[in-house]
Amino acid sequence: MKQELLQCITAAVHDVFNMDVDVELTRPDEQFGDYATNVALKLAKQVGKNPREVAEALRDAIANNERVNSVEIAGPGFLNITVIEDMLTATIAAGRSRSYDGKTVVTEYSDPNPFKVLHVGHLYTSTVGDVISNLFEAAGATVHRTNFGGDVGLHVGKTMWAILRELNGENPEGLAVISEAERSEWMARAYVEGTRAYEEDETAKQQIIELNKRVYQLFAGNDHESLFAQIYWTCRQWSYDYFDAFYDRIHTPFEKYYPESTVAPLGLQTVREQCEKGVYKESNGAIVFEGEPYGLHTRVFINSHGLPTYEAKDVGLIMQKWADYHFDKSVVITGSDITEYMKVVLKSIEQFAPDLVARSKHVPHGNVKLAGGVKMSSRLGNFLRATDVLDMVAEASEEASGQKNDDVVLGAIKYAFLKQRIGADLIFDPKESVAIEGNSGPYLQYAHARARSVIAKASEHKSDQLRNLQKDERGLLRKISEYAEIVELATNELMPHHICTYLYELAQRFNSFYEHNRVVGDDREAIRVALVTAYVDTLKDGLGLLGIAAPDKM
Repeated sequence: MKQELLQCITAAVHDVFNMDVDVELTRPDEQFGDYATNVALKLAKQVGKNPREVAEALRDAIANNERVNSVEIAGPGFLNITVIEDMLTATIAAGRSRSYDGKTVVTEYSDPNPFKVLHVGHLYTSTVGDVISNLFEAAGATVHRTNFGGDVGLHVGKTMWAILRELNGENPEGLAVISEAERSEWMARAYVEGTRAYEEDETAKQQIIELNKRVYQLFAGNDHESLFAQIYWTCRQWSYDYFDAFYDRIHTPFEKYYPESTVAPLGLQTVREQCEKGVYKESNGAIVFEGEPYGLHTRVFINSHGLPTYEAKDVGLIMQKWADYHFDKSVVITGSDITEYMKVVLKSIEQFAPDLVARSKHVPHGNVKLAGGVKMSSRLGNFLRATDVLDMVAEASEEASGQKNDDVVLGAIKYAFLKQRIGADLIFDPKESVAIEGNSGPYLQYAHARARSVIAKASEHKSDQLRNLQKDERGLLRKISEYAEIVELATNELMPHHICTYLYELAQRFNSFYEHNRVVGDDREAIRVALVTAYVDTLKDGLGLLGIAAPDKM
């Protein structure tokens, strides 16, 4: 519908003024029509007339289109356009845009490090990444969901140092006493202990640096047999088992994990090759990229010990993703704390692989904070664990409804995260998230269940002709017709909050309709059941894009 109107207005401008212009359409308040355009204001200076004159000249040409019901001039020259009912219905039937048909998209998000605990940031980025992946899939793309994590690096050295102390040396048999339920927290405590030792004890620091080198050597020598290797590989697998269980709990699947160990060699090779070509430079025994000429800062890609830093591993990662998928678009979703870091990494890659950088998009997000000044900490360190949030919301949900429902818990958390624009920090209130009233996930789940119950009470017959609608009926149909445009906007901007805002407004619009218009038993039951069905299908589809279940009963 929107595309047809754009073509209609563009043709009218060409016919009346023999000019080409970019036309923009917006959705005004319902009382002003279905669409509005400021094209007359944009043209006025070019044609030497005031905007209202231009609008008057265009009005008849646009109104002559058989899909247009009326065109009104508002203010200094805005054109408010109302379309025929069939056009609204056709828009709903046409479904969502398929702008990514035939495209390959790689999404990377969550990015937990083995040997460390999952915190609330991982829950947030997992939620955001899953929805962005859903949006690309809905637009027709083949999406590969990937996850990048540090199975090598200084944090591993810190954890292994503490684990060896706990086991009284290289004693892999000691791992047998650690139960499956204890494993993730046991390793998390080891990381905290190793971090403290690294910062406070110079001897421990040097030991950790050496252990870090030994971990890299495990991969270089393909060592799975030594006692040290047995401890490392066992604990690494414990981490991946822990990750898999968490992602299964929140219904966020991944096609592939990229451990840093698998991309570090390619990163090292690429950085060294490009160093010879002048992209990177040697500095005090290390290899760096000087970002200052680009308004950025200098970062180390290979340290003075000859080991790859995170930067080099990210170089290897993008090269490996390209080799694996030959993507049309690569989206990396992380916390905003590495925004400047990512700028330097991508700018360095741009010097020798500009096309890969042009296809790549970094989406940074803020931190999650609890409402009411609740301390963001756990007994494992100064952070809030991902499972803490799940448990907190489950408890709040049970208090509010008297029952446990995992779909409601996940719906509450995901919607609370997604309804705010990605970028800034967000305040999370567990009790508010589970409220059955207000702008919440459970509210929309209840709205879906309520509408399903209306349909269940109606006769089987429903109209397939939505014409000669009453004002409230047309208003609901108009709101439903906005859905495809909202999904396209959310996909283009990678901003799921647009869908949340729309679904909440849609549910409110339906509630207003239902309050003033009886459905079951009314003379217009067939038409109204068709409207309710279109509404509930749209609501379910939108919730599905957000990764939220749409229950038939609550």
